Amino acid sequence: MISSKLVIITGMSGAGKTTAIKSLEDAGYLCVDNLPVDFLVDFAKLTKAKGEHIGTAVGIDIRSGSGLDKLADILPEVKNEGAEILFMEASDESLIRRYKETRRTHPLSGTGRLEVGIQRERERLDFLKKNADYIIDTSRLLTRELRAELYKIFINEEKYNGFVTTILSFGYKYGIPSDADLVFDVRFLPNPFYIPELKEKTGNDKEVYEYVMSSEAARQFLSKLTDMVDFLLPNYIAEGKNQLVIAIGCTGGKHRSVTLANALLEWFGGTNYKARIEHREI
Repeated sequence: MISSKLVIITGMSGAGKTTAIKSLEDAGYLCVDNLPVDFLVDFAKLTKAKGEHIGTAVGIDIRSGSGLDKLADILPEVKNEGAEILFMEASDESLIRRYKETRRTHPLSGTGRLEVGIQRERERLDFLKKNADYIIDTSRLLTRELRAELYKIFINEEKYNGFVTTILSFGYKYGIPSDADLVFDVRFLPNPFYIPELKEKTGNDKEVYEYVMSSEAARQFLSKLTDMVDFLLPNYIAEGKNQLVIAIGCTGGKHRSVTLANALLEWFGGTNYKARIEHREI
């Protein structure tokens, strides 16, 4: 399939832009990273005219320096040439963790605090995020999940819905997840931990799942939970959120919370919303 599609890949440093560029390159896109902004309009016209690849991707970000001010002026012209903007996003916590793991220096922090550099970058890139056609939040995405999302959008050309719900089971004895938007406590349900043959199993095992869900309280809880989530999701999307973390906790995070998290994921399978699951304590 030959196309003149041009994608501008931009966003926060550490949010996955390099992975996005490499993924599209592997898929057959012509990719150019850190293209000078002065060349962007001519480049967009050239790729539109030639159309020799599946598409073309250009990486432009905070490294452009003062060129970002020029980009704000020419952006309408570039988009008029058919360019689409992919903005890579991630939470401050995720970005800080990634920088500490790689021991890299943020391009705008210098010798100062990392948090300050991230905030400055958000402010400078805000106009691009507001004009983005796609926003992908990689805070909780694995690399393979990001690649799959990119292929859906830019290869298979499926309709894009950037809102993703993460269902997270956890144990209260290990602390409440700091990034949870909604937290539900299921410690009121019968505990398989006290059943000898179930103690060493988890909510991923059929025997534990059936034991927990045989409780009328568990079925009522799931019904009320899905009813509320069904109400909240379109309102969160309308508000502009692009991800939601629903945390379900029990004492140890291996039996009841895992069961209800799995049951909620099953419910999502019958909707048009995207969801992923994590069992923190397993």
